[in-house]
Parts: sequence; structure tokens; C-alpha cells
Amino acid sequence: MQNPLTAGSSIVRNSIILGVFAMVTVGLIALTQQGTASRIAEEQRRMQMSALNEILPHDQHDNDLLEDAFAINNRELLNLPGDAMAYRGKLDGEVVAVILPTIAPDGYSGRIDLLVGVRANGEIAGVRITNHRETPGLGDKVQLNKSTWVLDFNGTSLSMPAPENWGVRKDGGDFDQFTGATITPRAVVQAVYRALQYFEANRDQLLELNNKEPARG
Repeated sequence: MQNPLTAGSSIVRNSIILGVFAMVTVGLIALTQQGTASRIAEEQRRMQMSALNEILPHDQHDNDLLEDAFAINNRELLNLPGDAMAYRGKLDGEVVAVILPTIAPDGYSGRIDLLVGVRANGEIAGVRITNHRETPGLGDKVQLNKSTWVLDFNGTSLSMPAPENWGVRKDGGDFDQFTGATITPRAVVQAVYRALQYFEANRDQLLELNNKEPARG
């Protein structure tokens, strides 16, 4: 028959070992999650910086875009869930373009995050997709590394094409859809158009050099 003291000691020892094991496991999981979150955040930042430089190349501005970042928050047109960063491009001290964050909430697989560059005259400087979950080989053609479709926005504005033509060809608009995928380009086209509407409604504030306050609405 086992000594009760010995049995008690064994139970305590095993409990301690299990407790330590559990704490180590939880710690490792937390570290893994933290490391993964950091890598994801860094990758998203890298993609965003790449998109900024593609939308407004260095020869079109002489300032640090990150230094001229400012917060905006708009749910009605940009569909932003909270404050997000926008960027001003300057040349010889004058604001020549604003790069706006916007979200297309109605992609085929959910929300699509975009950056829309708008020149001071209201024309699109460029559009880039920064995050999405669209179907590979179909909806992911909104990415520049998959197709040149997104370049069709360059030089467009609220009046060119006419408002009724801001849609995909299937809906009577001027923009191509993808073979086998209409929902994704439709969502992006409408998100870009809403960004232009937001720019027009807030033009003076967005082009103000010293304005650092979020635009609300």
C-alpha cells in the first residue's frame, strides 16, 4: 500500500509540472500570435508604402508622404470603420495630390481595401488594392501584379466618364469586368467613384497644408 504522504507529494509534483507546462504552452502561443501579428502588420505596411510610391512616383512630389499623413474618418463614402491615414503629396510646397484610404465592403469575398490618389484638379492619379480576399485567378485581377485593369482609372474624374458611366460594362458602364467575375470589379469601381465624391466634397480641407484634423462624416 502506497504511503499517503508519498502519494500526496506525487500529486503535488504532477500538478506543478502540469501547471508549468500549461504556462509555457500559453506563453509560446502568445509569442507566436504576437510574432505573426507583427509580421502581418509589417507586410501590410510594406504593401501600403509600395502602393503610395506607385500611385504618386517620386518625380511627382518632393515631400515625404509619411510625414504628411493625416487622419480621416468617413463612413458614408469611404466606408472607413474608424480613423485611417491619408497622405498629401507636395511639389515646391504646394499640395498636388491626396491619397485617400477607402473600402469596398461588397467584394465577392468581403471587404476590399484601396488607396485612391486624387490630383488637385480632381483627376485620379492612381488606384491600388492594399488588402482583399478575392478568388485567385478571378477577382484578384484587381491587383496590378495580376493584371493592368486597375490602371484604367488613371486620368478619370467625376465627370470623365460621365456619372452614369461609372460602372462595369455589364451594367452599362465604361469599365471592363473580368471573365467569370463581375462582383469584384463592380465593387472597386463604385468605391473609387465614392472616393472622388468625398474628395470633391472636402477639397478645400484636403488640400489645406496645415490641416491635421480628421475629416468626419
